[in-house]
Amino acid sequence: MAEPTASTSTRPYLLRALHDWCTDNGYTPYIAVAVGPGVQVPMEYVKNNEIVLNIGFEATSSLQLGNELVEFKARFGGVAREIKVPVDHVIAIYARENGQGMAFPMPNAEGAEAGPAPTPAPVRGLRLASTESEGPIVDEAPATTAEASAATAASEPPEPPDAPGGGRPALKRVK
Repeated sequence: MAEPTASTSTRPYLLRALHDWCTDNGYTPYIAVAVGPGVQVPMEYVKNNEIVLNIGFEATSSLQLGNELVEFKARFGGVAREIKVPVDHVIAIYARENGQGMAFPMPNAEGAEAGPAPTPAPVRGLRLASTESEGPIVDEAPATTAEASAATAASEPPEPPDAPGGGRPALKRVK
């Protein structure tokens, strides 16, 4: 009998699937990135070692959602930049218009995924449930408007939020 080999991460496949879902439904896909080793982004837009990037086709060129890297070119403040993000540093992908998407574990210091935390910590307006709970993986929590300041990779002005009552929509679990 052949020995089992380590399987590849599901994260790049889920990123591609949710990007396709957003695009097919006319939504704008955003990714939240934990900035660390190997992450090439405009550092002036990084807050609390995180950045939110618009990865819609209208805001990027040469977008590649590979198994190891998310790569594209985008304009920040009118200046073209080359962006490279290791897939394991993507901590969420969601639709800007309704907040639906998926969150992932934070990378640890070496860049690999950290194991499940006994007590989930808030991540950029998200609350993650521990993997041992029977509750939802991601539930709604308010996000601040300041977090959206670095969200648009294109040089277009931000659109007004679609959520009733103002504010940016919160991330919701995709079933």
